[in-house]
Formats: sequence, C-alpha cells, structure tokens
Amino acid sequence: MFPKIIKLILAVATLGYAGYQFYESYIGNGIFLTLLSGVFVLIYFKNEMIFLAFLRLRKQDFQGTEKWLNRINNPESALIQKQLGYFYYLHGIIQSQANLTVAEKHFKKAIQLGLTMSHDLAMAKMSLAGILMQKRRKREAIALLAEAKKLDKHNMLSDQMRLMQQQMKKI
Repeated sequence: MFPKIIKLILAVATLGYAGYQFYESYIGNGIFLTLLSGVFVLIYFKNEMIFLAFLRLRKQDFQGTEKWLNRINNPESALIQKQLGYFYYLHGIIQSQANLTVAEKHFKKAIQLGLTMSHDLAMAKMSLAGILMQKRRKREAIALLAEAKKLDKHNMLSDQMRLMQQQMKKI
C-alpha cells in the first residue's frame, strides 16, 4: 500500500509523461499512460486493500478479509474518511460472528464516519439494530431499523428487515 501523497505524485508524473508521449507523436503510449494515471487516481479514492477485503468477503472468507484489513497500517492516517468508514464496517461484519460488543463499536464508528453507498449504510444500521436487539435495547433497535428502512431505496434488505421486526415483536 502506497501513501496517499505517493499515489498523487505517480498520477501527476504519469500524466505528464503521457503528455510528452502525445507531443512526440506516440499516441498509443500516451493513451496507455493516461489510463494508468487514472488508475493511480482511482486507488487514491478507493483503497486497494479495502477493495481486496471486499472481494474476500464476497466469498464468505472472514479470515481472508481480516488478513487484508490487517495489512493497513495506521488506518486513521492512511485512509480518507469514507475509506475509514468502510474499514470499520468490514471489521464490524467480521466481529459480528464472534464478539457483539466489539462489532457494535465498529458499526457505530462506521455510521459516524459515513459510507458512500446508501445500501451499505442501511446494512450497517440494520446490523447494529440486530446487535442492539440481542442486547435487549429494543427502543434503539427500532429507531435504527426505521433509519435503515428509509435508506434502503431499492428494497434489497426488505426481507431481513421484516424478519427483524417480527423478532422484535416477540421481545
């Protein structure tokens, strides 16, 4: 993982050399180098370690996800705010399998920092509501579930929310 400033320096240098290649009439090289500088800008905004951790999570490999997340040294300084939100979101998902108290802390931190996608924020709030429901904190869980329902615009989580509401009625 490169520091953020190195990513920007590489992007500017690559884009500058691409301009030189266009000037020297090497159009193919210039196009390739322009696209390469775009990759450096992309990994500035989307951390490559978090991206690889999401790929492991899609395969339900929680140890692999945690391994990629642990490769990020000093996340508070290495990541921008939204990336840090996803860092804590992924840790919350991993810890929800083992330790609910730690998972609650991570989900709260992720919600506080913010997530880019509304359905990710809805999933974080719904997961936090499930944890609070298990801890018998029904009022907070109902409020979080209502917020999650507002954020779920495409009804991707509607079945899980309906199931959680039925379980809350039993408490």
